[in-house]
Amino acid sequence: MVLFFLAACAPVIKTAGPSQTAPILAQDAIVTADAQRLALRAWLPSGEAQAVIIALHGFNDYSNAFDEPGTLLAKQGIAVYAYDQRGFGASIERGYWAGEAAMSDDLITAIRLIGARQAGKPLYLLGESMGGAVVMVTMARPDAPKVAGVILSAPAVWGRSSMGFLQRSALWVASHTMPWLTLSGRGLGITPSDNLDMLRRLSADPLVIKETRVDAIHGLCDLMDDAALAAAGLHGPILALYGDKDEVIPAAPTFKMLGDLPADSALTIAFYADGYHMLLRDLAAERVLMDIDAWIKHPGAPLPSGADRHARERLAATG
Repeated sequence: MVLFFLAACAPVIKTAGPSQTAPILAQDAIVTADAQRLALRAWLPSGEAQAVIIALHGFNDYSNAFDEPGTLLAKQGIAVYAYDQRGFGASIERGYWAGEAAMSDDLITAIRLIGARQAGKPLYLLGESMGGAVVMVTMARPDAPKVAGVILSAPAVWGRSSMGFLQRSALWVASHTMPWLTLSGRGLGITPSDNLDMLRRLSADPLVIKETRVDAIHGLCDLMDDAALAAAGLHGPILALYGDKDEVIPAAPTFKMLGDLPADSALTIAFYADGYHMLLRDLAAERVLMDIDAWIKHPGAPLPSGADRHARERLAATG
C-alpha cells in the first residue's frame, strides 16, 4: 500500500504529446510538432543582422527576461530571439515540469526554424541559469545541430552530488508524496541581483511563477544533474559567465563544470567581481552584454571588461 501511495503521488511531468504537425515559426510563437505554442519575442537590428542569438530563460521566468539585453544587443547588430519554454510564461501547462527531453527537443526545433529564417548568419545559443542547463544537455546530444557558439550565463549545474543529504532526501520525499505542494522561496535570504527595480517588476509580473510546485523543483534538479554530466560532451566556442556574488548557483559545482569542459573546446571564462546570478539584468549588465558582443565579433580577443583575466586569476587561486 505504501508503494501504491508513492506511485500515485509520483512527480508530474507534462511530456510532449504525439506529433500532429510540422513545426512552424510564427510571428509571435514557435508551434511545435505536438501543436504547443511557445510564445516568441524578437529584438532585431534596424539593418541586417551580423549574428543571431537564441536565448533561453531561467527557472520560473519567461522570454521577457531578455527584453533589456535583447534591446541592447540589437543596437549592436545582433538579432535576439527568445521563447517561453514549456511550463513557463504563457505556455498552456504553466507551472508543470515538461521534462528535459521535451525542452531539449524544443530548442532543436527553434535552432532549425530560426536558423532557416536567418540563413547565412552565425547562430549562437545563450542560456541563463536553467536555460543554460537546457543548452548544455541539448548540445551534448549526438543529433545536436551545429551552431557558431554557446554562451552560458550562470548555468544551472548545481546537481544533487553538490547538495547535502538532507536537501536531497527532503526533495525526494516531498516530490513523491506531495508533488502538488508549492514553495515560494521567501525567507531564504538570497539576493539574485542588485537591480532592485528589475526585481520589483518581476514580483509584479503575472507571468513570472511565484509559487513553485515541488515536483517542478525535482525536475529542475534532474536537469542540473544531467547538465553537469553534459559538460564533457560540449565542443566548439563557449563563453561561460559567472558572478562572484552569485547566491543561487554555488561556485564549487560551477568550477567543477568548467574543469570538465573538453580541452579542445575554444573556451572563454568570464567572472564578474560585482556580478550576481542575474548577470544580464544586474546594474552592471551592459558591461556583460558588451563582452558578449565582443566575443561574437572578435573571437579569441580579450574581453573589454577584463572579466576573462579576473576569471583566470580566481581559478588559479582556487587550484
